[in-house]
Amino acid sequence: MTHWKLTLSYDGTGFHGWQVQPGRPTVQGALADALFQLSAERVLPQGSGRTDAGVHALGQVASFALAAPIPAANLLRALNRALPASIRILTAEAVPPSFHARHSALRKTYEYRIFERRPPDGESDPDAELAERICSPFLAPYVWDCRWPLDLAAMRSAAATLLGTHDFTSFAASDPDLTLRAADSTQSTPQPPTQPNPVKTLFRSELLRERGLLLYRVTGSGFLHHMVRNLVGTLVEIGRGSLAPDDMPRILAGKDRTAAGPTAPPQGLFLVCVEYPEPAEPTP
Repeated sequence: MTHWKLTLSYDGTGFHGWQVQPGRPTVQGALADALFQLSAERVLPQGSGRTDAGVHALGQVASFALAAPIPAANLLRALNRALPASIRILTAEAVPPSFHARHSALRKTYEYRIFERRPPDGESDPDAELAERICSPFLAPYVWDCRWPLDLAAMRSAAATLLGTHDFTSFAASDPDLTLRAADSTQSTPQPPTQPNPVKTLFRSELLRERGLLLYRVTGSGFLHHMVRNLVGTLVEIGRGSLAPDDMPRILAGKDRTAAGPTAPPQGLFLVCVEYPEPAEPTP
């Protein structure tokens, strides 16, 4: 068996997320079908994480094993021919059997993109006839077209308080997979599903304006279901004045999802990259 690591990019608009679902198009399902077409082997590639329906990836990572002896360059080329144009394999490399796309990951970086319909302070055109910017239809599938003027300084202040290790229960949606796993249990006495550890460490949490967009970039040891979208929804509430920057520590400490802001739309979210330990040097 050859164990493989793929780095892939995809437009999540037409997919019901990463994880395979009966009767619905998913990225994992499309990749599994392409691998079967190439190798006649039924494998289920494991992703570094499950992106939601409509969420995109610039650097998702998947791992799996194949018995067929396929050179890496041939595998990459053949997969890109078999996959829909909305999914592209960027790299394919053989890895040790111990590598797992999710379990081996050290850090993940996400970026959330916001189109500010109201021009930021100091950027409005006094001669413009329209009070709002217009979001291009070619940009709309990849941003949150946000109608409120946003206070960037307030959002930055709140984002900085998220750095470090915290319990992010207030920003976690219930994971639907836990209910499914409990329902599918074959045990005579079903056990309650194991909840993910809500304690995560954020190494980066910043907002900046680039390319005419407001970007939230966050790097962490891991993320809970809907966590990034819930963080963005709360930061936008702070930016529009519905919450204050000082509310963020209180929301974190409350460990209550209802205390935080709404869930931001999925189309603005991108999984940027996944970091792994450096491979060990071969023994002389």
